[in-house]
Amino acid sequence: MSFSLSHPGYTPAEIMTIEASRRLKNGTVCFVGIGLPSAAANLARLMHAPDVVLIYESGTIGAKPDVLPLSIGDGELAEYADTVVSVPEIFRYWVQGGRIDVGFLGAAQVDRFGNLNSTIIGTDYAKPKVRLPGAGGAPEIASNAKETWIIIKQNLRTFVEKVDFLTSVGHLTGGDSREKSGARGAGPTAVISDLGVLVPDPVSKELTLAALHPGVTIEQAKAATGWDLKIASKVEAIAPPTQLELVTLRDLHERTARAHGVATTTD
Repeated sequence: MSFSLSHPGYTPAEIMTIEASRRLKNGTVCFVGIGLPSAAANLARLMHAPDVVLIYESGTIGAKPDVLPLSIGDGELAEYADTVVSVPEIFRYWVQGGRIDVGFLGAAQVDRFGNLNSTIIGTDYAKPKVRLPGAGGAPEIASNAKETWIIIKQNLRTFVEKVDFLTSVGHLTGGDSREKSGARGAGPTAVISDLGVLVPDPVSKELTLAALHPGVTIEQAKAATGWDLKIASKVEAIAPPTQLELVTLRDLHERTARAHGVATTTD
C-alpha cells in the first residue's frame, strides 16, 4: 500500500529529492550513493551549495557531473572531479578516517531504528524472494560517517518492522546500542521519504515523523509504515518546491536521459 500523492505542479519523487537537497549545506563533505541520493546531492550543488564536496565510491572527490551517473564507475564522475584516488584510499583515509560529514544512502528497506537492507528480500539468504544489488560501500559509510541521511519511498514494503537483512547499521535496537557496537558517528539523523521526514528520538533513537510534504496527512504516513509510527509533538509543514528547483531538477533528469538513453525518474 502506498499513499504517495501527486500534485498538479510536481510529483512525490520530485519533492522528496528537492527536500533532501535543501538539507545539504555548502562546503559539506558528502559521500553519495547512486540513484536518489545522487540526484539530491547534485541538485544541491546546482542550486545553493556550489562548494559541496561530493565523493563517490569509485574514488572521485569533488565530483561535478553534468548528468547523473548510472553507476559509481561512470566516466562522467572522473571527468569532472577535482581528483580521483584509489578505492582503498577513499575508504581508509576518507571514510574510516572520519572525514565524511554526511553519508547519503538509499536502500530497499528501513526499520524503525534506521537500519538498512539492500541485500535480499526474504529471510532465507540462500533462497531469497529477491536478491538485491548488495551492500557496496554502504556498511562502511553508515558505520563511519559523522551522520547518515536516508532517502527512500515510504510504503509497507520499504518501511518495515524489522529489515529482512541488516546490510547497513542504523541505531540497531535503539538507545545506546549503536555506540556500544563500536559504530562511529551519529548514525541516521534524517529519513527523507515521499511523504515527509523522520528523525530519531533523542533517547530511544526510534524514527519519529517530524515533517510532512504538502497534501500528506499523519494518518497516511502511519498507514504507509510497517510499525506503530511515533509522531513529533509538532509536525512541520514542508514548503512546496519552487519553480527554480523544479526546472533545475527536471533539466538534470532530461540531460541524463538524453546522455544515457534512459527514462527520467520524476514519478
